[in-house]
Parts: sequence; C-alpha cells; structure tokens
Amino acid sequence: MDREILKYLYDIQECIMNIDNYIGAEKIFAEYDKNPMLQDAVERNIATIGEAMNQALKLDANLPISFARRIVGTRNRLIHGYDDIDNIEIWNIIINNLPVLKTEIEQLLSQPDQQ
Repeated sequence: MDREILKYLYDIQECIMNIDNYIGAEKIFAEYDKNPMLQDAVERNIATIGEAMNQALKLDANLPISFARRIVGTRNRLIHGYDDIDNIEIWNIIINNLPVLKTEIEQLLSQPDQQ
C-alpha cells in the first residue's frame, strides 16, 4: 500500500482511539450531551477522520472501507453545515459506525505488506 495512504490510515486510527478515550468505556450519551468540550473534541476528530479519508480516496478510490464517501460527507457537514448537526447524530456515529471503521482500518494496517 502507498506510504501516503498508510499515513492517512494511521491518522484515522489515532482519531478513533482519541474518541474512544474521550468517551470512555461506559459510553453514556447523557455525559456526552451535557459536555460541550467533549462534543468539540469528538467532532474535531470525526472531521479529521473525514479529511484523512478524503485524501486517501484521492490516492486510491477503491479503498476497501465501508461507507468511505459517507465519512467524507460527514466531515463536510461538520465543517460547512455545523449548525445542522445534533448530538444524537454524532452519538450514532460513535456507537454504530466507528467500531466498524476501527476494525476495517486495523485489518488494512495488519496486512502482511504493512509489516
């Protein structure tokens, strides 16, 4: 895999780890919902994931990542339509989408040619 793509994949992996650390193991929506600083940190990492995905897709449009274009779209909404995002949408991404993305990134990074 291209070294530049690997860099973007590692950036995505780091952002996912950041979000996991910020949210904690218990993943309690009420805690997230009442903490604007936590929301800002999570949204910043989601936007970074989207930008890294966008750059990786420019290098390889066939990257085997589910919903890659939706990830980029989410980044665009966070950046340009920030006033149209609610906490429930972000929470849904945290609970339902990030675990899948985390697994796919780990699989890509663990391929023999990445060792």
